[in-house]
Amino acid sequence: QPLWLCFLPNSGTTNTYVHDVHDITAADGLTSRTNQVYSAVALLGFCAGFFVVFSFVQTFRAQRRLAWLDCLLWVFCGLQLLLLLLSLHIVAHRPKYMPNSLLGCAALSFAVNATSLCGVLVLVLMAFVLTLDPPSNAPLRKPTVCAALVLLSSVAVSLLLAGLRGLPPGQDCIMDPAPAGIAYAAAKLSLAVLVPYTLQVGLLVSGCVRQWRSKGRFLSGSEEGPVFLTVTVLVFLCQLFHCAALLRAAGLVQNGQERRLDRAFLTVAECVLFSGSSGSMVLVLLLHRPSRESLQGALRQLRDCCRRPGQFSFILSNSVSLSS
Repeated sequence: QPLWLCFLPNSGTTNTYVHDVHDITAADGLTSRTNQVYSAVALLGFCAGFFVVFSFVQTFRAQRRLAWLDCLLWVFCGLQLLLLLLSLHIVAHRPKYMPNSLLGCAALSFAVNATSLCGVLVLVLMAFVLTLDPPSNAPLRKPTVCAALVLLSSVAVSLLLAGLRGLPPGQDCIMDPAPAGIAYAAAKLSLAVLVPYTLQVGLLVSGCVRQWRSKGRFLSGSEEGPVFLTVTVLVFLCQLFHCAALLRAAGLVQNGQERRLDRAFLTVAECVLFSGSSGSMVLVLLLHRPSRESLQGALRQLRDCCRRPGQFSFILSNSVSLSS
């Protein structure tokens, strides 16, 4: 053992100190590796999200109107982009944490919860439209009604969660702190995950029954059906993992058994949560036909420019001469 450990008072203190050092080192190493992986995942999500928005603008300029499901899908992608922006505090500060300003940290938690719940409720609206196919004059096909319903519901649930979360003391700003208690973790699991996805499952089951009675195919003729199903499963699994980790951490804090490594695992769960936003936008880009065609067109143009550098230089020189 190192010589400096011999100057500690007794072996019990030595073992405790060594254990603490190993715990801190392992926790910081896990957080750093997770942060590096998440940085790459977030960058991929930003690229996919901006390209989806670009294809949305192109489609709108070409058609001047969009299908209702396409509008819901692109609103969902916009919310996931906002979640990725809110997650940048992880990339900027971990393995350390942002300084805790109490109200500022509570506002960050409220914004993440509200944005995440808005995205889940948009998926519920997509499930409603895909399975029940309401008429065009139905209230849930009107943008103002849907926006008001989604915003009011998400803000109400987020305010309830903010009240349960409170303002936990401490020097570090944590989005969902384990000391907030089991009540906060259980309420978030129930209201932000289980209830919305139970609604989606109920709508999907009712759609299956309707299609079975009419002897048709479920989600037949819908291009958005496969995108919706894959994105829903991915986001649900990521949110369920995060809430389960938060519930476990809250139990450890209540029993006085939390270690530094358990706190680092909660950071991993946060990165998994935000990785669901990144992965969902990549899935939309690859599975949604207008977005995929825009990506293929951009890749073809890039390939043509690389094959004919002379033409690219000619275009560039002409643009420079015209500007001068």
